[in-house]
Amino acid sequence: MYLNGTFPVLVAVGAVPVVLLALGGVDAWAAAVGWLALCVVLALADAAIAADPRALRVERSLPPRALLGERVEATLRLRSAGARRVRGRVRDAWQPTAGARAARPEIDIPAGESRSLSIPLHPRRRGELASEFVVVRSDGPLRLAGRQARLAHRGAVRVLPPFTARRHLPSRLARLRELDGSTSVQMRGEGTEFDSLREYVRGDDVRSIDWRATARSSTTMLRTWRPERDRHVVILIDTGRTAAARVGDGVRLDAAMEAALLLAALANRAGDHTHLVMFDRVVRARVSRVDGPALLPALVDAMASVEPQLIDTDWDAAFAQLRSLTSRPSLVVVLTAQDAAEAARGFLGSLPALARRSRVLVGSVTDAIEIESRPDAAGVYRAASIERSARDAALVAAAIGRAGAEAIADSPEGLPPRIADRYLALKAAGRL
Repeated sequence: MYLNGTFPVLVAVGAVPVVLLALGGVDAWAAAVGWLALCVVLALADAAIAADPRALRVERSLPPRALLGERVEATLRLRSAGARRVRGRVRDAWQPTAGARAARPEIDIPAGESRSLSIPLHPRRRGELASEFVVVRSDGPLRLAGRQARLAHRGAVRVLPPFTARRHLPSRLARLRELDGSTSVQMRGEGTEFDSLREYVRGDDVRSIDWRATARSSTTMLRTWRPERDRHVVILIDTGRTAAARVGDGVRLDAAMEAALLLAALANRAGDHTHLVMFDRVVRARVSRVDGPALLPALVDAMASVEPQLIDTDWDAAFAQLRSLTSRPSLVVVLTAQDAAEAARGFLGSLPALARRSRVLVGSVTDAIEIESRPDAAGVYRAASIERSARDAALVAAAIGRAGAEAIADSPEGLPPRIADRYLALKAAGRL
């Protein structure tokens, strides 16, 4: 049972006759108690007459998956299995990060009929968002009180990473088509295969001349090469404590996911195989041996529920996971945040062994902070802190270079296209 807002109004209305009776010589306390008792009896009777909300049957209709920040329409269908009309309000108990409206829509369901309600959702967090039950309030005919029931019925939607870096994909695919088609490389590298023969043109590298073909022809013939397909791209996303640091409007982990998705989409179109591991001390997500149109759905589904863990990453175990994915990775992309030399010792100690057997890119997300032109005392300390962080990051980047890897650091918006561009440059040079 519950009381409606009209009940206190009814009680307050009784104050007028109570005052009048008190002026007429009647005991005011007795009159007030009598009026309150009458109001309570009316409320109890109203609640008893109200239709039983437990007679309602709940059905849901909502998409199983949605992108973060994308509006989702969830449909709630209530069917009356009782013999009485149900008038009242309903609340679908979504968690706050689902972005459901706080309003309680009114319902009026005749016996044996059903009504549908649209519940708009605006997810603000990745992972599974769920509503475990629906609360229905059935008003009595006087609207003083009513009956309330909690109807258990689970609904869930899996919220995926938004992949906002997708906007960079068309331009990179155009460059990939150009690289794979009309502009074959002239020099053979470790990641190239024979493409075709063409006539020698002044300025071409003489080391690419095919002497056998030249002997059979009346002109000098040149070999051209194209980037080799079926290479392996292994992406490792650090989900340790540094991934929880805020950069821009999100955390580093979200930016790392965007970079991984853009690179995976590009490598997939290039005919390479992509593997993903998200790791701190245990594997949080893993995608391997998935190619073609199924790759991106598998990646976003695996990433959806992963959150940063406030623990230090075990880099020896992380790199061991990479070795278990493929025996011959062509490119390893490690997405982490190594911006302090003292904290990066474990990472830098394990990196040389990985760099000896693979080409390694280390991508880090930085937060671009502008220094005020005329700072106050607090601004001076802030500027000094920014300069100190930049110096530490430069020291770590230099150490990564000495270990045989390549460091790439940029803002959350700039890191995904930079890593994609570096991948294309390596393909063009035949170094994959």
